[in-house]
Amino acid sequence: MAEERRGEDTVSEYLGQNPELAQWVETFRGYCETNKQWCARREFLLRNMEGFPTVEPGVTSSSLDRLLSLSMVWANHIFLGCSYPKPVMDKIEEMGDGIVVKDPPVHKATARGKRSATADADADGCVKRARCGARAASQKSGPPPQAPAEHQPFFNRLYKAVAWKLVSAGGFGPNLDHFEILRSCVESCKQTLTCVFVPLKDIAGLPAGRTQKDGHVCEIRCQTVYMGTGYGRDESAAKAMASKEALKAFQGRKVTVKICRRRFKGRDVEDLMLLDEQPRTQGFPPALSYPFQGEQLEDGSS
Repeated sequence: MAEERRGEDTVSEYLGQNPELAQWVETFRGYCETNKQWCARREFLLRNMEGFPTVEPGVTSSSLDRLLSLSMVWANHIFLGCSYPKPVMDKIEEMGDGIVVKDPPVHKATARGKRSATADADADGCVKRARCGARAASQKSGPPPQAPAEHQPFFNRLYKAVAWKLVSAGGFGPNLDHFEILRSCVESCKQTLTCVFVPLKDIAGLPAGRTQKDGHVCEIRCQTVYMGTGYGRDESAAKAMASKEALKAFQGRKVTVKICRRRFKGRDVEDLMLLDEQPRTQGFPPALSYPFQGEQLEDGSS
């Protein structure tokens, strides 16, 4: 127990000296992980970062994905009794050497190779939590941390397509058919747009000054990435305004996919968003849809 306490103190002291690292690594905690599970897996991540030299705080990479996956494999083995092919077991045992977990669950096997009732009772809560997501870094609801890197190549291609389209149309302006430009460019990249419409009167948390209750709100996404929101007297007008807002992001030197906090049904959530390089002086409009809910949000909405 003393050894475990020294390990926790060392980790806490290290994170206290590196607040940016502490904030970054905390984003990888699964929504359903207990404090005990997370503290152990966090130590696994910190101990093994040096073995993945391309892993940098705040930067997504394949190396980070691998480290996160190995951390979940290790945690599944420790807390759920999961077994993996021998090379994988050898790897995680080597990486987990020196990490002390207080009172880890005891996993026993019956003659048919199943865990005993005692072991099942110890791990029952962990099994249910594990169903919330397959990746270590995912939350019960929210995009996985590697999602921006996975989507960025597509939006780089879309950026080029939109840039050429705007040049041929004479530049960005109020007389353009913004939705048609956006739709045709997305389809040229072999994808489709998703438009969600909600009556304006049903929206909570509208920007200050928008008090009218007539009309509709449109939200545009592509590949689950939020692109823009528009307000109009009807769905067609709202869609046109949302497309115009989405195209504004393509006027800079590049577009970037990021995970940002915004409101959805009265609560803060992490959403996948397409942004330009311009600093924002105000928050994002509330989300009309949320494609990262997993099983369900805590309030039971789905």
